[in-house]
Amino acid sequence: MPTITPGSKVLVTGATGFIGIWVTRTLLEKGYSVRGTVRSERKGKYVLDYFKSYGEKFETVIVEDISKEGAFDEAVEDVDAIAHVASPFHFKADDPQDIIGPAVNGTLGVLKSALRNNPTLKRVVITSSCATVLETLPEPKVFSELDWNEQCLKQVEEKGKAASNGAKYQASKTLAERAAWEFYEKHKSEISWDVVVLNPPYVFGPVIHEVPSRGSLNQSSSDLLDALIAPSTSASAMSTETLTTDGSCWIDVRDLAEAHTKALETPDAGGERIITSAGAYIWQDLIDVAQGLSPPAVLPPQYKLAVGVPGGGKGAIPKIDYDTAKAARILGMKYRSREDTIRASIEKVLNRGW
Repeated sequence: MPTITPGSKVLVTGATGFIGIWVTRTLLEKGYSVRGTVRSERKGKYVLDYFKSYGEKFETVIVEDISKEGAFDEAVEDVDAIAHVASPFHFKADDPQDIIGPAVNGTLGVLKSALRNNPTLKRVVITSSCATVLETLPEPKVFSELDWNEQCLKQVEEKGKAASNGAKYQASKTLAERAAWEFYEKHKSEISWDVVVLNPPYVFGPVIHEVPSRGSLNQSSSDLLDALIAPSTSASAMSTETLTTDGSCWIDVRDLAEAHTKALETPDAGGERIITSAGAYIWQDLIDVAQGLSPPAVLPPQYKLAVGVPGGGKGAIPKIDYDTAKAARILGMKYRSREDTIRASIEKVLNRGW
C-alpha cells in the first residue's frame, strides 16, 4: 500500500496527551504537517503555543467526545494519514463500559469517518497496547504478536464492576484493537488505505504536555514517579516486595513517537500488529539506575531519590517479556537506554515543582 513522505499532512488524535504531543512533535520535526485533535479551545491553546514555531504546519480541530458518532468527520478530511493515539488510560473506572465504550467507539469512529470522508487516505496507525497481548500466568512468558489477552475479557464478563481496574483497562484496549482489525478486514475492498497497530508496554520519558498538577499526570509517568521519588525521604511509595519482584516492560515515549513515524512511512508495516518494547524491568532496577546517574539527576530540595533495596531486583525473573523481532525487522527500531529515559523522566517532571 502507498505510504507517506515528509510534506504530507497527518491527523494525530489526542494531540494534547503524553504520547500524542510527542507523536506530533516528531512528525513536525521530520517535515510533516499535523492536524491535532483537542477536546476544547482551551486545551488547544497549549499545543498551539507549544508548536507556534511551525506556523501553518500545525493546526487543531476540536473533538469534544471521541465516542460520539461522526466526531471525526471533519478532522479526517484531506489528510494523507492518521495516527490514532487518543484513548483513555487510567485505572479508575467503576463500570467497565466507562472505559471500554470510549476506547472502542473512538477507534471505530476514526475508521468510519475515514471510510466516509477521505477517499485518498493512505494509512492509519493505531496506538494499541501490550495490554492486548499479555496475560498473568503462573510462569514467566515471552509474548508475541500472535498472543491475545483473553484473560481480561473473561474477568470483565464474569465480574463486571467487581473486575480489577487493570482488567477493565486491558479489556478496553483489547476490544478496541479487535474492533479495528474486524472493521479493516470487513471494508478492505472499499478503501484506499491500510492499518498498522503498534503495541507498546509501559511508556516512560519526558513529559511535555500540559499537566496542571501532580494528580493529573498520566498513569505511566505517575507510576514511575511513585517508584523513584519521595518527598523529603528516601522511602519509595511502593512496598519492598513490589520493588524487588514486580515490574513490566517499557519504551521511551520518544522512541514510541519515532515508531509511529516509521509505521506511517514503511510500506511493509501495512496490515501488521507490531510490539514496540525496549525490554523488561523490575522496579528496583529503575531506582538503581536513578541512583547511579552521572552526573546525578537534579531534584528540587524538597525531594529525594528513593533508595529501596539496592540491587534487590538482580536475579528476579520478569514475569512478562516480549518478542520484538518484528519491530526490528520491519521498522528498524532501536531504543534509548534506561539511563537516558530515567534522567529525562525525572528532570522534566520535577522541574514543574512536583
